[in-house]
Amino acid sequence: MNERKIRSTTVIGLIRNGKPVIGSDGQVTMGSTVMKHTAKKVRKIYNNQVLVGFAGATSDAFTLFERFEGKLEQYKGNLLRAATELAKEWRTDKYLRKLEALLAVVGKDKTLIISGTGDVIEPDDGIAAIGSGGEFAYVAARVMLKYTKLSAREIVEEALKQASEVCIYTNNNITIEELE
Repeated sequence: MNERKIRSTTVIGLIRNGKPVIGSDGQVTMGSTVMKHTAKKVRKIYNNQVLVGFAGATSDAFTLFERFEGKLEQYKGNLLRAATELAKEWRTDKYLRKLEALLAVVGKDKTLIISGTGDVIEPDDGIAAIGSGGEFAYVAARVMLKYTKLSAREIVEEALKQASEVCIYTNNNITIEELE
């Protein structure tokens, strides 16, 4: 049964010089088979004011996208409050509790990771990286933030490329979203 498990992905988001960016690869893997190369796992929500990406089960993630956008509307765009309320609901609701996904969220001035265990993490370094290749992309982005003048988009793109070279569940078919 474990061999048929749908594997994660790589999603990374960050803010540099006031520019929020999020990106992901496009691979969907089931067991040892790549089922799709061009999945879109990042998008803009809440009137194109918030970037969000997912790792985990696709249908679960779409449910969470909708719920999170509803929370953003309910709390008038307050990113941290919406994330906290979603995490509480996700953890306690009998239906939502079974969803298997993580969300990476980037707003104009915050990056967050939201999990089904009730965690809302605001990373100290402002990099939200999730999925099986998330750790690889995270390290690459940290180095580029520290030692280069690359833009947020360039860092996200290169971090995803680096992850695709070492993580078998990540490909180099990259989708990037930015806020203006």
